[in-house]
Amino acid sequence: MKQRMHKPIHVLSTLLLAAASLSISQTAEAQIGVGAKPPKSAEVLFDGSRKMLDEKWTYWQGPRLAATLPIKWQIEKDPAGPGTVVNTNDPAGAGGKYGAADIVTNQVFRDFRLHVEFYVSKPGGNSGVYLQNRYEIQIFDGDTTSHGLGAIINESPSPYKLYTGPGKWNAYDIEFRAARFNDGKRTEPALVTIYLNGKKAHTNHAINQVWGGPNSGIDGGNDGGKGITDTPGGIKLQAEGHDVLYRNIWIQPLDLKQPNTDF
Repeated sequence: MKQRMHKPIHVLSTLLLAAASLSISQTAEAQIGVGAKPPKSAEVLFDGSRKMLDEKWTYWQGPRLAATLPIKWQIEKDPAGPGTVVNTNDPAGAGGKYGAADIVTNQVFRDFRLHVEFYVSKPGGNSGVYLQNRYEIQIFDGDTTSHGLGAIINESPSPYKLYTGPGKWNAYDIEFRAARFNDGKRTEPALVTIYLNGKKAHTNHAINQVWGGPNSGIDGGNDGGKGITDTPGGIKLQAEGHDVLYRNIWIQPLDLKQPNTDF
């Protein structure tokens, strides 16, 4: 009679570890890209409701502000899914007058993990996600330059090939470490790692300045944008007079001791 052979214990252990590793990988993968759900320690900044928009956001009071509360961004039906979204097309921002009707969170942040989903309705749509109300991660359909979609504006190439185009939802997953200071002097630049639609676009990219002048964000008017200060800032969304929509925005505050944002 042929004896049944048993697999060695170390083989079974290897298989179990591989299965566990796959499970962990799948769980991690589910936390980036369109539809990513916030971890328990995260705060939802926008869930599609008017209530949350009014409670957690306000107009940025920059030098070009031309809008008055309540926020005029409209809550609309999601054009490509269930639920509701917010449209950035504020009347005060018509014609691309940036800074006139941008909205920013009431809460300010230093280090964080951020998830934002955006939808460009028409070709040429323009908006932007600002980290600490300083550093713009561009949303600009059709632009593949360092001023284009997915670029850390004017500081990195555009990962345009990862963008799905107008009429579809896209997602930024961002880990950000604020600049570090000693006696008021910047000793380490801000660092950021960004995924666009679940694919890594930038890894530990240093950000050197604020672009766009005083109408752009905090410190934009300081020494040509190079005078970065140790002031926390909110998450800002830009109104450029285009039908760019947002949904599913959440943030997880972090305390990154080491200069590393890779995740």
